Amino acid sequence: MIVRDPDTIPDRWGKRPSDRSVGELLKGGVIILDKPAGPTSHQATAWARDALKLDKVGHGGTLDPYVSGVLPLTTGKAVRLTDIVLSSDKEYICLMRLHDDRPERRVREVMSRFVGKIYQLPPVRSAVKRQVRIRTIKELEILDIRGRDILFRISCDAGTYARALCTDIGDVLGCGANMVELRRSRSGKMTEDRAVSLQDLRDAYVFWQQYGREDWLRSMILPMEVLVQPLPKIVVKATAVDAICHGADLNIQGIHMLDEDIRKNALVAMMTARGELIAIGRMAMSTSKIMATSQGKAVDTERVFMDPGHYPRMWRYSTDLEEFSEPVFPE
Repeated sequence: MIVRDPDTIPDRWGKRPSDRSVGELLKGGVIILDKPAGPTSHQATAWARDALKLDKVGHGGTLDPYVSGVLPLTTGKAVRLTDIVLSSDKEYICLMRLHDDRPERRVREVMSRFVGKIYQLPPVRSAVKRQVRIRTIKELEILDIRGRDILFRISCDAGTYARALCTDIGDVLGCGANMVELRRSRSGKMTEDRAVSLQDLRDAYVFWQQYGREDWLRSMILPMEVLVQPLPKIVVKATAVDAICHGADLNIQGIHMLDEDIRKNALVAMMTARGELIAIGRMAMSTSKIMATSQGKAVDTERVFMDPGHYPRMWRYSTDLEEFSEPVFPE
């Protein structure tokens, strides 16, 4: 990151996300659920919400009932970050069955053509409008071929339909094909090795509530900051944090550090020096412009996640200028 103001006062407030209690994590956290085949994503989310006795639980990236694997759940404040999960790239393990025999060499050659940008028409039974869309297949790796059954891994854009991909591969092969089984192994940076079952989630909550044993449940809940990992970051001075918590936009004077090459209008995460998410917003100017000037608005605040009072109030509000002015340091 680029340091804009090296003379920033040390941040002696706040709390690192890793130091939050289980209760605090539940008020704004992420759970990587291993959804079983059978229930819908909405039903699995409702079961998790009931198991954790929470009011607000959302999910990122709907899985069809017969599809298993990674289903990110967001709790409390983190529900408002679900759209970021939805736009993250995905990885799937798919079992495809050909309708007739084809030489393995021919199968591999045809499937290699589907790496890169492809055109897709969503299946008839889908939750989106049926129109041709462009999606990118970043990787397509054949794991095993046994007769007409082909097991492969795909890394792809959000909104890619594996079922439609299998149909298209079968059409090019001239024999037809269908998807037999599908499992999502990754959503963004959330992988299946961190995924937990619904039963383990319920048991861990009971252990915490009835026996005071929180380690198991704590290991299942990630802080909401993991959701903004793909976004460029700006580290805000401690003197400006509380102003943003009250809805103020971020001025250049309130920036300690920021990522390189952030473009104007880009969505950014405003963080404390301790790694806490304050808010997300849109860049009012680029990184280069911020580094070249000393005044002006840097970020338009869109969604605030940190409660006011978490950091001390160190600013004054001017009714004449209608803006937050210079900091006032507490004794």
